[in-house]
Amino acid sequence: MLVTAYLAIVFLLALCVVLELTARRISPPQSPAAVANPVFRCFQTIFLRAYLLALWADWLQGPYLYKLYRHYSFLESQIAILYVCGLASCVLFAPFSGWLLQALGRRQTCLLFCLSYSACCLTKLSRDYFVLIVGRVLGGLSTSLLTTAFEAWYVHRHVDVHDFPKDWIPSTFAKAATWNHGLAVGAGLAANLLAEWLHLGPVAPFLLAVPCLLGCGWVVLKDWGKEEAGEGSEGDKQTLLAPSIAGVIHMSARARFLRSCHDGLRCLLSDRRVMLLGGVQALFESVLYIFVFLWTPVLDPHGPPLGIVFSCLMAASMAGSLLYRLATSTRYRLQPGHVLCLAVLMAFFSFFMLTFSTAPGQPRPHESFLAFLLLELASGLYFPAVSFLQGRVIPEEKRAAVLAWFRLPLHLLACLGLLALHGEVSGTGGGEAGSGTRHMFGGCAVMMLAALMAVVSLFTLGRNDTDLRLEGTRGEGEMF
Repeated sequence: MLVTAYLAIVFLLALCVVLELTARRISPPQSPAAVANPVFRCFQTIFLRAYLLALWADWLQGPYLYKLYRHYSFLESQIAILYVCGLASCVLFAPFSGWLLQALGRRQTCLLFCLSYSACCLTKLSRDYFVLIVGRVLGGLSTSLLTTAFEAWYVHRHVDVHDFPKDWIPSTFAKAATWNHGLAVGAGLAANLLAEWLHLGPVAPFLLAVPCLLGCGWVVLKDWGKEEAGEGSEGDKQTLLAPSIAGVIHMSARARFLRSCHDGLRCLLSDRRVMLLGGVQALFESVLYIFVFLWTPVLDPHGPPLGIVFSCLMAASMAGSLLYRLATSTRYRLQPGHVLCLAVLMAFFSFFMLTFSTAPGQPRPHESFLAFLLLELASGLYFPAVSFLQGRVIPEEKRAAVLAWFRLPLHLLACLGLLALHGEVSGTGGGEAGSGTRHMFGGCAVMMLAALMAVVSLFTLGRNDTDLRLEGTRGEGEMF
């Protein structure tokens, strides 16, 4: 497995370079106005400087989380509960993070993210189970803030403060997505360097994440500036108002939040396309959360460098994202619906392979590793495809609320899956994956099959729906 992991990372990085060069050659150039505008470039750089530090700190914690808990001699069932606590906190804090944006302000919420995630990382120094549970809860809060606060700050400042054209926004997040893949690969290499090559142990990547988060907070505090009066920073305004008026403001924020949730649920229930897309997202992404828990106990008994394996997985995801760019380009003209269907089918085949490669007493780690790479390749295809479709079927003003409702069953399914694994008499000792792990992969394959049926139903329903198609493509408008 050691040689396999190093050969795989070299091959995958070379593949990503080739795909990136090919995609740049055939993709349309960025808007010349955005490139030539020095004020926009400066604003974009200030945002990315903080946001990429936050993403880097987040990725550093991926490769060795499970390994750290095993290093502290916790059982697999106890580790599953820790993961469930993290996912459950995501469910609880997802709507709360939206309220924080309105109550504290966007910039202050980003600072809260830096503090809460730093505290989460520092809890990893403790061997106390309760302290680690608190750390997972803080991690759930931080993840919710990372996915909402930074984007909310950028969009608000882009449109309402600087008055840049809205069609420049995708260029910033496309650049962030490109850097994000590279950061994920680099985080695995850095974590491997600290934990294994320098023999600092599995806690070292978490300690490295703390100064990165503090650096992110410093950039936010120093370069992002204060939100001006009237821009939605109600937390700042409350310090200047009487307590009774502050209470009215809090009630107003709460009312807006509740109205937003109600409108999002009504949009979800009134449009069958939105409901089917939400079902696909809940099924696909919940099994990815389960995969995050399971890949380490499946491969670790066979001695691969976990940081390098993590980098391989992230490089496979990067390759999938680049393949999506190529497939939907004007040269190949593949529809996002086709790509989404292919991604779900690949994920199903991956979990089908894993039900055989993790058989108790007959583990086949090389086949499991290949299946994990295939799953990450599928996820790289899936995310841009589902993002495109969400942008087409969900109204912009209701998108945040609808996506919050999407995440609710997503996290619940993942929690139920991990609790089911916790209930199994599972064991990974002696280099073997237990029957619980194999059963879980079988359950994930069934969920992927249900997601595939939802995809087919979605595009059967919208066969002639131009909202689900890329502009300028040939054909009669049918998705299948």
